[in-house]
Amino acid sequence: MQGSANLNIMIKAARLAGRSLVKDFREVENLQVSMKGAGDFVSKADIAAEDILKTELIEARPNYGWLGEESTEITGTDPTRRWIVDPLDGTTNFLHGMPHWAISIALEHKREIVSAVVYDPAKDEMFFAEKGQGAWMNDQRLRVSGRNTMAETVYATGVPFAANKYLPATLKDLANLMPQCAGVRRWGAASLDLAYVAAGRYDGYWERGLNIWDIAGGVLLVKEAGGLIEPLRKDQNLLEGGHLIAANAEIFEQFAKVIRSTS
Repeated sequence: MQGSANLNIMIKAARLAGRSLVKDFREVENLQVSMKGAGDFVSKADIAAEDILKTELIEARPNYGWLGEESTEITGTDPTRRWIVDPLDGTTNFLHGMPHWAISIALEHKREIVSAVVYDPAKDEMFFAEKGQGAWMNDQRLRVSGRNTMAETVYATGVPFAANKYLPATLKDLANLMPQCAGVRRWGAASLDLAYVAAGRYDGYWERGLNIWDIAGGVLLVKEAGGLIEPLRKDQNLLEGGHLIAANAEIFEQFAKVIRSTS
C-alpha cells in the first residue's frame, strides 16, 4: 500500500523508536525501573522511546497536538489534529524479557482516528491502516477471521491485576465465555490484541478500563480489516470510555451477547 505522507512519518518514527527499544530489551536485566503503581512499571527505555517519537512526529508536524502516555499533553495550533501515542504497550512483558510488546501511534482528525501504526519490533511486524485504505501488516493485506461458530473461536482480553475494580466483571466474563469457545488468551498488550483481531489471529477481543493511547491505533486496524468494534455499553464513548469489544462481523453479536450479559 502506498501510504500518505503522515503514515510514512508514523512508520519511520515507529522504526526509530523500535530500534531503541530492541537494544534495551536485549539488556533488560540492566534497566532501571521505577514503580508508577501496582503492577504498572515505567522504565528508562519507555521514556526514551517516547522522546524519539515525540521528536520525530512534532518536528514533522509542529502544528499537531500530542497525547502520549509518559508526557504532558500538548495542544497544537491546529486543534483538529493530534498524535495519540503509547511508546511501549506491554511494559510488563518487556521488563520480564517476553517478546510481546508494541509501539502504538494514531493520528486523530476531528475526533476520529484516520491513520494508525502498531509496531511489534521484536517480531518486526508493522501493522498499519488509513481510513478507507484497508489494514496491512508489512506488505500483507489484513482481513479479520471468517469463523462463525463460537466453538471454533479464540478470544483475547486483559485480566486485571492487583486490586483493579474490573476484576470481578472480567472473571464473570471468562466463566460465561470459556465453556462456549476454543480458548481465551491474555498477552498483556492491548494494541497487539486489536492488531491480531485485524489479522484474523484472534476472532475477538474485549477489555475494560483502557486508556485512549492503548487502543487508538488498534481501533482503526480492526475497522479497516472488516471487523466490528463497539463500546462495551452502547452509551459509552469508544475511545475515551476505555471499555470495548471487537470481533469479526460473523461472530460479533453472539460474542457481544455473552460479554454484555455481565456489564
